[in-house]
Amino acid sequence: MPDVQTLREVKFQTPLRIYSADDKLIAEFGEKKRVPVTFDQIPDDFIKALQAAEDARFFEHFGIDIKGLSRAAFQLASTGRIQSGGSTITMQVAKNFFLTREQTFKRKFVEILLSLQIEQTLDKQEIMELYVNKIYLGHRSYGIQAAANTYYGKNINELSLAQLAMIAGLPKAPSAFNPITNPERAKERRDWILGRMLKLGYIDQARHDMAVNTPVSARYHRSDIELDAPYIAEMVRQQLFERFGEDVYTDGYRAWTTIDSRMQTEAIQALRRGLLDYTERHGYRGAEASIDIQALSPADQLNELKRHSSFAGLEPALVVSVDESGADLLDREGNTLRLDWNGIKWARPFRSIHWTGPEPKRPADVVQPGDIIRVMNDSEGNLKLTQMPNIQGALTALDPQDGAIRSLVGGFSFYHNKFNRATQAYRQPGSNIKPFLYTAALENGFTPASIINDAPVVFHDVSLEGTWRPENDNGEFNGPTRLREALYRSRNLVSIRLMRALGIEQAREFILKFGFEPDRFPANLSLSLGSASATPLQVVTGYAAFANGGFKVEPYLISRIEDAEGNLLLQANPVRVCKACESEAAITAGTETTESTAALPPEAPTDILQPADATPAPRYAQRIISPRNAFLIQDIMNDVINRGTGRRALALERNDLAGKTGTTNEQKDVWFSGFNPHLVATAWVGFDQPSPLGRGEYGSSRALPIWIDFMEDALDGVPEEPPTAPEGVVRVMIDPATGKRAYTGQDNAMSEYFRTEDVPTETARSPEQQMQAPATEAIFGY
Repeated sequence: MPDVQTLREVKFQTPLRIYSADDKLIAEFGEKKRVPVTFDQIPDDFIKALQAAEDARFFEHFGIDIKGLSRAAFQLASTGRIQSGGSTITMQVAKNFFLTREQTFKRKFVEILLSLQIEQTLDKQEIMELYVNKIYLGHRSYGIQAAANTYYGKNINELSLAQLAMIAGLPKAPSAFNPITNPERAKERRDWILGRMLKLGYIDQARHDMAVNTPVSARYHRSDIELDAPYIAEMVRQQLFERFGEDVYTDGYRAWTTIDSRMQTEAIQALRRGLLDYTERHGYRGAEASIDIQALSPADQLNELKRHSSFAGLEPALVVSVDESGADLLDREGNTLRLDWNGIKWARPFRSIHWTGPEPKRPADVVQPGDIIRVMNDSEGNLKLTQMPNIQGALTALDPQDGAIRSLVGGFSFYHNKFNRATQAYRQPGSNIKPFLYTAALENGFTPASIINDAPVVFHDVSLEGTWRPENDNGEFNGPTRLREALYRSRNLVSIRLMRALGIEQAREFILKFGFEPDRFPANLSLSLGSASATPLQVVTGYAAFANGGFKVEPYLISRIEDAEGNLLLQANPVRVCKACESEAAITAGTETTESTAALPPEAPTDILQPADATPAPRYAQRIISPRNAFLIQDIMNDVINRGTGRRALALERNDLAGKTGTTNEQKDVWFSGFNPHLVATAWVGFDQPSPLGRGEYGSSRALPIWIDFMEDALDGVPEEPPTAPEGVVRVMIDPATGKRAYTGQDNAMSEYFRTEDVPTETARSPEQQMQAPATEAIFGY
């Protein structure tokens, strides 16, 4: 005989659940959907309905029902089989936890003995609790709370009497009495239970009549997912599987992420809007498939349509007929839809990535009967022709103060393609790499006013496969150029000369401090133009150092993990920016260091997730940019938006934004990474198999609009916080042509920031002085 004492320690197989930082359910992993409830959480109406259906004398008997057993014995003697069973709820608990389902006298005898023991060991509330959490109720739902979620999208305590009676009817035959697959039989079973409740005095006539007249309202609800973040869910699942193994799917773990649900929702929409805008701009590629509707019956037509799944709100539809004002469509549910000309007329035919065909004149120029197309609702709710983008993208955002991932989208649709481009796609960052190089220059004595020559150059380098003639993206050269202007105008030749001046290896080692992978960063001059490989998550993590004043943070996604009982198991202890932890010596002008004096305590574990019962040692972020240079590079990157390649972001009307565009050769990858002190975000767009995006597609025209779309909502209500110059940084009026101090009365003088020890001592010459200078004098840069 099994030991019934083990029932006190039973662990229900409960799925893993993943939540956002603000408690929105993101995902559920596990074969069995179950949410255990306590006896106090079970509605009294449900207990009464269950008694009426299964065991009216549950609270009076001692585990067995003599009348029911007599009936079962008679059936066994007369037919050789037990048909009605005569089982009490206690006997069903014994069977569900300890026995097989075979209908034999021996098994029934053991069931009776176990039931008697259970009644002596547990009280009625404990037995009822075990029963309602264990029973299978159809559609992978185990227990009454999971059933309430599955059939009604509500908690068990939110259901009406009719709905509770419906669920109470399921234990006998979850398939035969299923309200979704067999609503008529389910209603019969429900009404019988309601009649029993009336007869037993559990409800009065008025409640009975109201419940019986209630129509069946059950429909299938996927787990009550509140936030669409499947790329996030999969990242968390993988991390927890590595830590807990297969038990992660059955032991009821609950994981909370750092994701902000509002930001995540907007990130998804911003990326999708940007990719759909690209695909529409480059023309309509034609129907997804085409069938002969004359040769197929309506049922076969619908079956063909159902072969095409819905992705990201893009619904498949069959063109049934076409006229001069639009087309009649059939959706996968068999409903008729109308697609008007206004939703079709955008569809110039795709010819190549560089050009499209002529504007269509009528609907028949675009669609034909039998075409399987995709449609969506536009911003005004009108039906519009669309198509699955063949381009992809990623968008991810961090809190720069501790690396918490606030939103992450790895592609247009996880269900169409599960490859997570935010974490798995290693792509060339192009000019997105330049701020790291320019920061290295500032750390090595350059100033925002340093002059570098933007002029043609030819290299003969074996590592670059022979002769290399780099150019600026517009094919023009501006001659001697200030470092500030070179960055916000993204001048390639200046970047190359900067790296030569710093030394390739020294510049590379500095850039690697931001968290990039050495094996993916070439040790040659092409690195200055972004020929390395990095994921969007690595890029945004590097940019976090610009946003937080010079500190290296580590991206993390899981903030805490609880067990099935709600006990805290693990909690995040990330490295955090702590400017107050630095010694004064580290920020005094003339004694700056790129090494943090607030070092990580030796005893502090490096795993971000640490046991809840431990007292975590503080983990401080390492300083990788000196305070004054962190301000200088941030101020220069602010000019990328104010007057450079990122000017579109002025639409956000904020003074605390900075960033950098990025476009690789032939526009195969386009980027924008930008930030303010509270949030840093990176948008990337490109084909999965790298190929040109087409004429006019740059970081500024393709990735930046996605970033703006996201940040507009993400920063809504966040106060502006423009950076302030730290001690040891001063503003001086300079000559924009030479970077020297402006001469008295200079009309085009401009203000520039300098470290105090780097303030120019030489004054630019006035036009009169230049006329008197020898004709052979010239300005030479690096």
